[in-house]
Amino acid sequence: MSNKQEIEEQQKFIEKVKEYTKNKNYKYFILTMGCQLNENDSEKICGMLEKMLFQKTEKYEEADIVLFNTCCVRENAEDKLFGKLGEIKKIKEQRGTIVAVGGCMMQEQHIVEKIKKSYPFCDIIFGTHTLHKLPEDIYNVLKEKKKIKDIIDIDGEVYEGLPIKRNDNIKASVTIMYGCNNFCSYCIVPYVRGRERSRNASDIIKEIKELSKEGYKEVTLLGQNVNSYKGNSEDLEYPNVKNFADLLMEIEKIDGIERIRFISPHPKDFTDDVIDVISKSNKICKIIHLPLQAGNNEVLKNMNRKYTKEQYLALVEKMKKKIPNIVFSTDIIVGFPGETDEQFEDTLDVVRKVKFEQVYMFIYSRRVGTRADKMENQIPEEIKHKRFNKLKELVESQISENNKKYIGTIQKILVEGSSKTNENMLTGRTETNKVVNFKGDKELINKIILIKITEDCQWYLKGEI
Repeated sequence: MSNKQEIEEQQKFIEKVKEYTKNKNYKYFILTMGCQLNENDSEKICGMLEKMLFQKTEKYEEADIVLFNTCCVRENAEDKLFGKLGEIKKIKEQRGTIVAVGGCMMQEQHIVEKIKKSYPFCDIIFGTHTLHKLPEDIYNVLKEKKKIKDIIDIDGEVYEGLPIKRNDNIKASVTIMYGCNNFCSYCIVPYVRGRERSRNASDIIKEIKELSKEGYKEVTLLGQNVNSYKGNSEDLEYPNVKNFADLLMEIEKIDGIERIRFISPHPKDFTDDVIDVISKSNKICKIIHLPLQAGNNEVLKNMNRKYTKEQYLALVEKMKKKIPNIVFSTDIIVGFPGETDEQFEDTLDVVRKVKFEQVYMFIYSRRVGTRADKMENQIPEEIKHKRFNKLKELVESQISENNKKYIGTIQKILVEGSSKTNENMLTGRTETNKVVNFKGDKELINKIILIKITEDCQWYLKGEI
């Protein structure tokens, strides 16, 4: 069955479920764990559910179907899932709630076996490659009273045309590719998301043009390794889009979209043509997320990252020279197996030199099935936490220094809404992702305006129109 036929088949199941749910006021609850790719998958799940006449609720106690979209990057995600399944058991017994568990964790056989053994009340288990079949799975549970395990281990297809319910009406995420070929030794993603598969440029650009028509101002392009994007020469509309740089240039042309972001690139694949496109662009935000993971060459080699500390710093300097006012964010793993105190100091040295705008810090977490899990010299937890706190202290000491350079400057702010802490203030973000709060009329929401930055408040800035 072709991709188009498969989606048409699922549309039939949507209609069948609608016949069952109409006039019944059915509700759904969804909990998303993990990265922005998972968030984007959840938007598609919500889109399908709402086509089937389910209404969203924030209370799982009143839901007729509860879905958990899981992540397996960190060990605490497993603990969180099993805790939530324990909570939902009573609700299931009282209400007959359908319980569905999907996402990356369901591609791990030992997790699926544990759910079947310890949480047999789960009705649907679906993987990352079978998300599009959720309407069929729900129909089979509702009408046929079947328990469904819908997982394939091979690399999934790219399915276009799934309904989507966005979480935001100003900013949107658009997946441009799935999977990863890098096999970093600590990472389970290639095993659960599969190998790299790129969407056709025509499908990506069509989606972004529709977002523009709906009033969206900002898009974030998603992929495990976006700068490995490959175009399709058989794509009749955009046969000349061969790589990520070409794709960025085409998205730049779309009227109405005023900001373009992307995550995550890989330092080893960050090519000069992409740097050139960013330097000439009026829309690509001048903050680049450039995952470091570690600053020591031996640790990087053991992580299978395929670059050195020196190559990373040279790439940062190259971008600083070519792109005025560029800033960087990064990911860092603390306590990788075998990492010594001296090697960890190399990581701190990179942080001091780059002065990242944002640092996402993680304590190394063992993942079954990865090469790092089998490595000797696992670092004791107390040492990991000691190093994490040292890194955190350094990063926080740099925040004030980074913020000071904004004081007195005029920044373009995309106004997102009212401040979460003060209804009388509006909030928005700079191109470099700094939160700015300021006084203004609510009519400014969803517009890009000029704000003069007046005050540094550590975790956000204050400004005035």
